[in-house]
Amino acid sequence: MLAIGLVLNTLGIGLFCWAIFALAVYALPFFVALTIGMMALQSGAGIIGTLLIATAGGALTLVLGQVAVAITRSLALRIAIATAFAVPAAVAGYHVVFALSQIGVLSMVWREVFACLGVVCIGVTSWTRLMILAETRPIEPGGVVEISS
Repeated sequence: MLAIGLVLNTLGIGLFCWAIFALAVYALPFFVALTIGMMALQSGAGIIGTLLIATAGGALTLVLGQVAVAITRSLALRIAIATAFAVPAAVAGYHVVFALSQIGVLSMVWREVFACLGVVCIGVTSWTRLMILAETRPIEPGGVVEISS
């Protein structure tokens, strides 16, 4: 029974870590959706209207960010957009790792060290996931592609 518990705990922790890294890209759209939802609720949109407006705002933020990174040819603009998505992910990563480190780490200094490592890992993961969409394409003059025989 103890072995099953250890295996299931390990799988659960692994699944949780995978979810943190997979969902890091969505931190900015989530914050945007939350902000829009709070503003809509305070203005009297109601629960259903708030959910619809917040979902649309978050989805629009995600789609526009990914399209902008994929279409833009300027490397500086790609880096700026990916950084705008990575910074909220890094902040969220700090808080998640800091909260999880309170479970097993007694020293406050080591909690901060682990939280800072979480910032780097989760921020870089989020930034890389967005930049991977921006593959460099060769520029063909006039849209003509030559076929070699």
